[in-house]
Amino acid sequence: MPAGLWVTFEGGDGSGKTTQAALLESWLRECGRTVVRTREPGGTDVGNLVRDIVLHHRGEVAPRAEALLYAADRAHHVATLVRPALARGDVVIQDRYLDSSVAYQGAGRVLDAGEIRDLSLWAAEGALPDVTVLLDLDPASARRRLDAADKPFDRLEAEKAEFHERVRGAFLDLADAEPDRFLVLDASLPVEHLAAAVRARVALALGVSVGGTA
Repeated sequence: MPAGLWVTFEGGDGSGKTTQAALLESWLRECGRTVVRTREPGGTDVGNLVRDIVLHHRGEVAPRAEALLYAADRAHHVATLVRPALARGDVVIQDRYLDSSVAYQGAGRVLDAGEIRDLSLWAAEGALPDVTVLLDLDPASARRRLDAADKPFDRLEAEKAEFHERVRGAFLDLADAEPDRFLVLDASLPVEHLAAAVRARVALALGVSVGGTA
């Protein structure tokens, strides 16, 4: 049985995480790997209920309550979906994980980043991804992409530019602190250029050539 691999995608809203996750999934399936594609918040029935609260609730959610809701989703998600998939030897491709909580609830909501990270690690029993792809994009460019999508903003997307600047800075700080886990890419580059860089990093983690069987 091949070893499982856990790949997460991080970055601000509008950075292209969904596109790159889909392209990576397609390549891995062509290589014969079983892939589990998931997201946080969400990914499970419980997670989708949490997602509706944290992203679409019309009233105020206190910052600490928001952080606890994300951690609750994370605890259930890792225990019931991620760990079993990795134990089977699957490749898990995940849109957002604890780094998003540190960036959005820590820096964005101006809570203690260390406490947010510790909370998430406790919830997930210390689980960390093998590879984290950070798609870095300045907030102004990201906002133009979101505007072009012509759909309603969720609670986080609707935050002011200063909020998203703090989030971006936090992501870059996290990547600087863990260079072995993070692959930082300029999200303004062409989609296929980014996809090739992601494939190369994942192939390295799997111990195969990009053109070989993953």
